[in-house]
Amino acid sequence: MKLFARAPGKVNLCLFLGPVRSDGRHEVVTLLESVSVADELSVAVAGAGTAVDEVLCAGVKGPNIVARALAGLREQGWDAPPVRVVIRKRVPLAGGMGGGSADAAAMLRLAAAIAPVPVAVAAELAASLGADVPSQLLPGVSIGTGAGEVVERLDAREGHAFVIVPQPYELSTAEVYREADRLGLPRDAADLSARHRELLSAVCSGAYLLGNDLEPAALSLRPDIGRALHTLRDSGADHAMVSGSGPTVFALCTGADAHARADTVAARLAARYPGATSAAPVGEEFGAPRGS
Repeated sequence: MKLFARAPGKVNLCLFLGPVRSDGRHEVVTLLESVSVADELSVAVAGAGTAVDEVLCAGVKGPNIVARALAGLREQGWDAPPVRVVIRKRVPLAGGMGGGSADAAAMLRLAAAIAPVPVAVAAELAASLGADVPSQLLPGVSIGTGAGEVVERLDAREGHAFVIVPQPYELSTAEVYREADRLGLPRDAADLSARHRELLSAVCSGAYLLGNDLEPAALSLRPDIGRALHTLRDSGADHAMVSGSGPTVFALCTGADAHARADTVAARLAARYPGATSAAPVGEEFGAPRGS
């Protein structure tokens, strides 16, 4: 039998950047939402004579975070037979949508469907793999604090849709954070705490807080992102911004006709920005493992 799971990318509806921690990472307060632009992982028990796990991902070179997830599971005593994992990429690479983190989280969900993985072990391993992995263990809406690894789940909201516009280049997350430091963008601890309270208040009142403190750093490194943002802002969408560390940009459409508007905007932009697509918010069931 083969198992499949979708690994939805995320957008940061808001991202407040705080001071550097003792481990070298920045404190953040961020509101994330999973979207229907997703990678897909398939997992099957490896053939006879195969003694190690295998991870295949066309177009991605170098170490793969899914391989690290499997190695971490083995170290924690996961005793499933060796597996062969194939990843089909759709989330933009190094695009600020957490595609690699989503893949690792999907692997942890699939592993638990093959052989038991204690919830605490999955959570600890997710945090060790990267700050975005814990929020993607269960797709949906969440607030991330710490460096992003402390996750508070929120109820899903309806009445909105997205237009996702990938860019034809990548941005290193580490480079964007360094540029943010150079530009003096991080908030002090008191300001970050105030923004956290503001976000919680907005969420409790049924609103979303929008904004990205990393956007000026991404624009400083790749000014052409600004043209994509300008195009989106003129497209009829309600709000446009950079997702995470970029360079992917997205637009938010709200209201009863949100999905139809997102479809229209994406179709209008597709010739200029290949890969532009509409997307819906998704929840836990979207990423659940399924068999064939």
